[in-house]
Amino acid sequence: MPWSNQGGGPWGPGPKGPWGSGPQSSGPTPPDLEEILRRGQDKLKTVLPGGSLGGKGIALLVVAALLLWGLSGFFRVQTDELGVVLRFGKYVRDAKPGLNYHLPFPIETVLTPKVTRVNTIDIGMRQVQDRRGTTMRDVPEESLMLTGDENIVDVDFTVLWKIKPGGGAAQYLFNIQNPEGTVKAVAESSMREVIGRSEIQPILTGARQTIETAVHDLMQKVLDDYGAGIQINQVQLQKVDPPAQVIDAFRDVQAARADAERAQNEAQTYSNRVIPEARGRAAQITQAAEAYREQTVAEARGQAGRFDKIYEEYRKAPEITRERLYLETMERVLGGTNKIILDSNAGAGGSGVVPYISLDELTKRQNQTAQPSQMQPSGSRTGASR
Repeated sequence: MPWSNQGGGPWGPGPKGPWGSGPQSSGPTPPDLEEILRRGQDKLKTVLPGGSLGGKGIALLVVAALLLWGLSGFFRVQTDELGVVLRFGKYVRDAKPGLNYHLPFPIETVLTPKVTRVNTIDIGMRQVQDRRGTTMRDVPEESLMLTGDENIVDVDFTVLWKIKPGGGAAQYLFNIQNPEGTVKAVAESSMREVIGRSEIQPILTGARQTIETAVHDLMQKVLDDYGAGIQINQVQLQKVDPPAQVIDAFRDVQAARADAERAQNEAQTYSNRVIPEARGRAAQITQAAEAYREQTVAEARGQAGRFDKIYEEYRKAPEITRERLYLETMERVLGGTNKIILDSNAGAGGSGVVPYISLDELTKRQNQTAQPSQMQPSGSRTGASR
């Protein structure tokens, strides 16, 4: 072998590569390739026993090289990674976190993607570093979208995604070339499709959750069709506004709609209060009228029944019944009045007034006499009894 005995490294000193002398400089000219080989041969002779390569030395070198080559197959997978082992570039298995082994290069190689890391993609906005710190910059070409009722809305949103567990790492590595670009394109396309099916009023008010869910489902379906091995964790709407040029007019419209809704709510509240009261009063009047009708009908039926019974008795004894009716009627009429009895047969010299003892007057006097005696204290009665 044409190696020289000169010292130095295998390629010689200075900025030289294996195929030439490297870039030219104003210093001394570096040695040529033959000089480098001779120096390497001389260095190797000084290391080997006996100063020359024998069969045993070559065998030791081969064994050492094979041992080092075999040991190069050990690799470590971190806790947030998953090892994807390739055999001549073809996927063969997954390697769990920890110390693992694969056949040395170039038979098998390993890739270790971050399978537990949640990645974030902002669409319609970008973080910009400046003197004031981190600020958000709008990207109108991504955020301006057309709604179903032909209005323009400015939508900024964020997508959180990661590699799908259970075989998604191999799909993630081999089925798509640019994962972040694919997720971004799918997210923007899905959001434009969902916004294009919706009207602007629900988008600006209360349909945020519905839109996020619809975009999430649509993105996951498209990525699964691609075999991307990506799982969409969440879609978050950051800002949903009209374009900056017309935002003041939209705010005026929103304020007017809010006032209209407030007036409608107040009117509905008044209606809910007045109508039940009116219905209650109407029901009360109706029930009072029904009660009066039932009472009147019952009284009329009672009087008619009483008259029928009196008439039956009258038919049995007309004279007696007539006299009885007369006496009862006179008793009711004259029972509470002062009475003077005149004798129609009295002579011309008499007054005609018939004296009689009024039982009512006697009863009143007895009651008045009894009341003072009842008002005496109980002690006096006790003393008198003693």
